[in-house]
Amino acid sequence: MSKQDTKILHIDSNHPLLWEQLENAGFHNEADFTSNKAEIEAKIQNYQGVVIRSRFKIDKDFLDKATQLKFIARVGAGLESIDCDYALSKKIHLIAAPEGNRNAVGEHAVGMLLSLFNKLNRADRLVREGKWIREGNRGHELEGKTIGIIGYGNMGKSFAKKLRGFDVTVLCYDILNNVGDGNANQVSLKELQEKADVLSLHIPWTPDTDKMLNKNFINAFVKPFWFINTSRGNNVVTDDLVRALESGQILGAGLDVLEYEKLSFENLFIDSEKPEAFKYLLQADNVILTPHIAGWTYESHQKLAQTIVDKIKNLYE
Repeated sequence: MSKQDTKILHIDSNHPLLWEQLENAGFHNEADFTSNKAEIEAKIQNYQGVVIRSRFKIDKDFLDKATQLKFIARVGAGLESIDCDYALSKKIHLIAAPEGNRNAVGEHAVGMLLSLFNKLNRADRLVREGKWIREGNRGHELEGKTIGIIGYGNMGKSFAKKLRGFDVTVLCYDILNNVGDGNANQVSLKELQEKADVLSLHIPWTPDTDKMLNKNFINAFVKPFWFINTSRGNNVVTDDLVRALESGQILGAGLDVLEYEKLSFENLFIDSEKPEAFKYLLQADNVILTPHIAGWTYESHQKLAQTIVDKIKNLYE
């Protein structure tokens, strides 16, 4: 099929260059940012391509109705909102763009780590309250620490690269072999848990990683550690995380994602009542919370779109 015969439905808004470059390349773009899933399903048979972020799940029912679909392009890193196995069984190409926001995620993780070590959020708040407290805000240095990275793909590698300017030891664990490089030494999970002073997650949300960071996982660490999560909230059991923060097994946490997030990542709760664990995180001085924005920079907005354009065009070369 040629570009001229390919109609692409954009379900979410993205950087304008994505639309413009696809149009200039000869594709036909159509947008529908407001219809619900059922309404999209009613017309999806007319399209050969779909561009999404995370508005709703592309499941078996959706894919069965998409009889002409050749590709699904997600403007982001993960594909958990898509039934990937079923899509692949129907010979639908799956496109993601982890290259587009890996630098942003790496920088955000470093920023969270430095903020935790130096108590910047607490110190800033106290100064604004008129409290000039120096001893109570004494921080830690990264020098001499061991940073453990679980998941050494695009995001993990970006974070490790950013740490090169610090006098730290960087270890990585991944389910794939031989992914370590000059920025991180690949080790077993057991060795990482024995040596790490800091744990940073850079993993997708899959059945294997769901609720991975639980009580037993945390207790397997030999030393108390700082925790950074810029991957997915459902990789963590928040109740167990809070208990570890209370006991001191986890010294502090930087959380860009939470298990309470909706699949669209656009909001947290429908109900006004907040879980007790979340209430603890909200008031804890040694916790930094951001609203799933680690990969959400002005620069990554453009990079993500460009990556998707390039990959779609490559399908037709």
